[in-house]
Amino acid sequence: MSFSALGLNPELLSVLSSLHYLTPTPIQQAAIPKVLEGHDVMAGAQTGTGKTAAFMLPLIQRELAQVEPSKAIRVLVLTPTRELAQQVHRSVITYSQGLGVNSVVAYGGASINPQIEALNQGCEILVATPGRLLELAMKGLIDLSNLETLVLDEADRMLDMGFIGEIKRILKRLPEQRQTLFFSATFNDEVFALSKTLLRDPVLIEVAERNATVAQIEQRFYEVDQSKKAALLAYLIGSKNWQQVLVFTRTKQAVDELVQELGKDGISAAGVHGDKSQGARDRGLEDFKIGKVRVLVATDVAARGLDIHQLQYVVNYELPYNAEDYIHRIGRTGRAGQEGLAISLVSQKEKYLLEEIEKLTGEYSVLQWMEGFEPNLMQLDEVNAKRKPSKKALRAKALGQSGNTRKPQKPRRR
Repeated sequence: MSFSALGLNPELLSVLSSLHYLTPTPIQQAAIPKVLEGHDVMAGAQTGTGKTAAFMLPLIQRELAQVEPSKAIRVLVLTPTRELAQQVHRSVITYSQGLGVNSVVAYGGASINPQIEALNQGCEILVATPGRLLELAMKGLIDLSNLETLVLDEADRMLDMGFIGEIKRILKRLPEQRQTLFFSATFNDEVFALSKTLLRDPVLIEVAERNATVAQIEQRFYEVDQSKKAALLAYLIGSKNWQQVLVFTRTKQAVDELVQELGKDGISAAGVHGDKSQGARDRGLEDFKIGKVRVLVATDVAARGLDIHQLQYVVNYELPYNAEDYIHRIGRTGRAGQEGLAISLVSQKEKYLLEEIEKLTGEYSVLQWMEGFEPNLMQLDEVNAKRKPSKKALRAKALGQSGNTRKPQKPRRR
């Protein structure tokens, strides 16, 4: 199937041809006609399969069909992170090049003045993070009364990051009659509950098994003590001569500490997390893209929104607390049909997180040991043996009671 069979006009087809987009991906084949028809859509597809084009191409075409462009905001795309907002906006610019469609990106952590100036020049497609959008709206700097389409990109991540309050406040400012689109790589119960309140008779599109990982990504899991993780990571990067590695941790502090540890081993690294200014985050990402640093260490703030061409290696230095984030983390590699390698370093205390990932993906994980970095099982046994007794046991000991004086439990009802 070609893009011309999806109902796209000659102007967009010409742009796609210049970009060497020849064949639409499954999510694009399924979603583009439905979006063009005006349906509410709830679409899930694996990362790197062209979800942004699946909703952006038909929305750009709709703007081109306007008889008298009013430069009013008619499309709003909400994203959970600044990085994803920037990525989506770059896609809007790419797909609308030379077509006269005005778009603006607005996010926090950066000066609001340039964003206000861009909005004042006219904006038909606005890509924004929830916090900055509300700031603009509360100051009366944007008018959303003409909005026709709302897109929630990575809706599950917005809920995970606690944006539900902001989303509800934003919805009160939008016209009730509108098209609403949900696009994500993972769908959880919270997303489905939210969709029932926002979408009208939505078309559900799932082009792959729900919450599945990308087939082109090889996944390896190494069991290792927490204290040996930094050394193992440095060994893997050095011995394999990896030149571009994206590493994920759970906390901002872990990012900064790991960057320092890698530096001690002669491996150049940059860190990205929420406490860094947008300028510092942009510089770190750019240095990583151009090869100035070999390793980019990030929290999950960067798991969605990083689109690095031909990135081969992703490492989970720490497994995420949210199993869905694992899919988005490793989805930074293996994009657009490329092969990728995702390595996870798993300590004893993280095994329960690995079990949650297995439940979500339906895939069984085999833990390996790396020679020279084997986990200290004797130390683990000692830790288990020295576990603190419960408060109930300490109280019984203080009263001189043995462990056999507990009252017999009543049989449970079944």
